[in-house]
Amino acid sequence: MDLPKGPRQHRPEPMGARISDVPMVTVRYFAAAKHAAGVAEETLDATTLAEALAEAVARRPAAAEFRAVLARSSFLVDGEQAGGRAAEAVALAEGAVIEVLPPFAGG
Repeated sequence: MDLPKGPRQHRPEPMGARISDVPMVTVRYFAAAKHAAGVAEETLDATTLAEALAEAVARRPAAAEFRAVLARSSFLVDGEQAGGRAAEAVALAEGAVIEVLPPFAGG
């Protein structure tokens, strides 16, 4: 069997993106979020805050408490408040750090 000679032809990647193109981000949980998640920190692949939260929930399909805590929490991305922006609109860069801050008692 003869093999083709000359330069190899480039084949496009499926869906236009490679797995390595999805940023690796760190999620840090505090207080009730840490308790509900069962970990203080985890690493996820996500391009938006919404994707990161969906991945975190998918890892805990039976954890209603975790979903409830996320629904009440505030989020910092690289130290900046995600604020009133939709989670889908908060883009994540490689190495981003998401901090999940549930409501704290006191004041």
